[in-house]
Amino acid sequence: MSDRFRDLLRKIGSGPHTGENLNRTEAADAMKMMLLQEATPAQIGAFLIAHRIKRPTSEELAGMLDGCDQFASKLQPLSTPPLLLNCPYDGRSRTAPVTPLTALIVATAGVPVILHGGDTMPTKEGITLTEIWQRLGVDWTTLTFEQVQQVLETTHLGFVYLPAHFPEAAALVPYRREIGKRPPLATMELMWCPYA
Repeated sequence: MSDRFRDLLRKIGSGPHTGENLNRTEAADAMKMMLLQEATPAQIGAFLIAHRIKRPTSEELAGMLDGCDQFASKLQPLSTPPLLLNCPYDGRSRTAPVTPLTALIVATAGVPVILHGGDTMPTKEGITLTEIWQRLGVDWTTLTFEQVQQVLETTHLGFVYLPAHFPEAAALVPYRREIGKRPPLATMELMWCPYA
């Protein structure tokens, strides 16, 4: 059990009258402790639910992104800055995202494009970008991070596959399934940038 994490959990989980927001450094620390599994499963689940109920502030989300940036691999800079297209990782359950098609069109026009995502994920359990790419005959799940960099440099298209390229974050997916609610991590992933 992490006493430091418990203090942060207590801060956001104390309710509307005595609860407090985390500052950016505290949110980064909380994210790091979750990514490293230093917090217990009970603490992580409680944090995700408490944070969902409280609603994360922009400063907390920025801090959580800071925490991710300390562990996540980053694609290296290109001569032309890429366009980053983010989609919810839990996919679509009623429609299909057109993001891969958009990415193909933009990359064909010579503008580098980076997407990121993973496998089927709670709460929607919808079709993911990974599945769409595979149905188009492109399997990003087998590429190393260095190979993704090469493909990006060659074709102007890159996809960061969370389970292979940021396994610490992918390890938090079971918590999403177990709590059954969309946690603040789902909001954060819409802003995360796997580019240096």
